[in-house]
Amino acid sequence: MCGFQIAIDGPAGAGKSTIAKKIAAKLNYIYIDTGAMYRALTYTILEKKISIENVDAIINLAENCVIEFRNKDIIINNKKVTEEIRIQQVNEKVSYIAQIAEVRKILVNTQKKIALNNNIVMDGRDIGTIVLPKANLKFFLTASVKERAKRRYNEMKTKNNSIDFNKVLEEIRKRDKIDENRKCSPLARADDAVTIDTTGLNIAEVVDSILITVKDALKDSSV
Repeated sequence: MCGFQIAIDGPAGAGKSTIAKKIAAKLNYIYIDTGAMYRALTYTILEKKISIENVDAIINLAENCVIEFRNKDIIINNKKVTEEIRIQQVNEKVSYIAQIAEVRKILVNTQKKIALNNNIVMDGRDIGTIVLPKANLKFFLTASVKERAKRRYNEMKTKNNSIDFNKVLEEIRKRDKIDENRKCSPLARADDAVTIDTTGLNIAEVVDSILITVKDALKDSSV
């Protein structure tokens, strides 16, 4: 393995993407939001009106689509879907798509290829356990379910004033149950991951905490 790899895992609403993005920017590393890849696929499935029950069609789409990161955008089949993947319909369906074993295998292979020979910060739910099991550093971010629902609610409220907090809270709980109990690559903390409970912490505090660990590790690394 060449390059320095940082894996950041955790449940929905724990702040993974926001934190990982800032860490990557400060280190000038490549940032990969693996959740966005599953969201891009889910959005395309919905756009093509493919039933989430039609697993064969979903796998076929996953095998034949090209998902890329260009600058700060996510692209699927040359279409920018950065904003579209955050809509409510995608929120409701993405966990069902992400638990399909064949889909995960396809996207995990893509993620591994991106990480090869690069300095990278990658976040998701199975990065430290499945995608980058030999990552130089692994972090597991978590927070109380109400805190995570509050963050997701505030994020969604800017785009939809009619969003209901209790519905968001229920969706977070449902998402946790699916992610933790799926047969393929369930959400789990790697044994060698540093756990950070972000409840009550702001973004800067979490970023600073991670950077201290990263900089100490880099001193002992040849990267």
